[in-house]
Amino acid sequence: MPILFPGRRLTAIALAFAVVGCASAPVPAPIFWTGFRDHPHGYLDKAHAPDASAFLPPPPQPGSLREQDDVAQYRATRALKGTPRWDQARADNEIETPSAPRIFDEALGVAFTPERMPTLTRLLGRMLGDLETIQTPAKRGFVRPRPFVTEPAETCVPPEPWLAASGSYPSGHSALGWAWALVLSEMAPDRADQILARGLAYGESRAICGVHYASDVEAGRIVGAALFAALKADPAFQTDFETARRELARARATP
Repeated sequence: MPILFPGRRLTAIALAFAVVGCASAPVPAPIFWTGFRDHPHGYLDKAHAPDASAFLPPPPQPGSLREQDDVAQYRATRALKGTPRWDQARADNEIETPSAPRIFDEALGVAFTPERMPTLTRLLGRMLGDLETIQTPAKRGFVRPRPFVTEPAETCVPPEPWLAASGSYPSGHSALGWAWALVLSEMAPDRADQILARGLAYGESRAICGVHYASDVEAGRIVGAALFAALKADPAFQTDFETARRELARARATP
């Protein structure tokens, strides 16, 4: 056993108490954002991020067979009002993080709790910022009117002025839901079928809700896949992905 001189002995005792104190101190709960003002920014450099207006085909031409099919589906899904699927579409209107990823609770087999998964929560939140970067040029460039604007009918959410003024093509909800599904299915491959099915349904809810056409939803999934591919090549995302994957695994392993 080493001999400690008086001064060194006191220092050692002080360090021991400090270590004990640090070990017993409660870990502070993570603090998340509350809105767009303090929302985390995305991972991608805007100058080099994919541009949806450059790789998406234009929306269906007025009067085309595809546009006629879009309108027919819009009219047919109005009959779903009052059904559980209509209620699900209304619930799927939520896209705000940090809470929105709870839509995957059943698919994952575990409750999405931001406090238990802070890195995963922030990762999914930052993806929303990246989506805006990728899809905004297309939204503003194509400026496709939403279904309820062209042909007023019942929607599952109030058709507020800002919603009516924003472009219908592509669907941002569909893009983010699909991108989230791709991320989560890679983190939990044993639940991939359920996760991917939920990501698809989340996008379909937009057409059922009456705020997007079916072709908007399909285009959104292309954007979501492009977002996922770009993030897979980003070093910061890769680092967070591994930490988030471990967080999710621990949450799934804990009753």
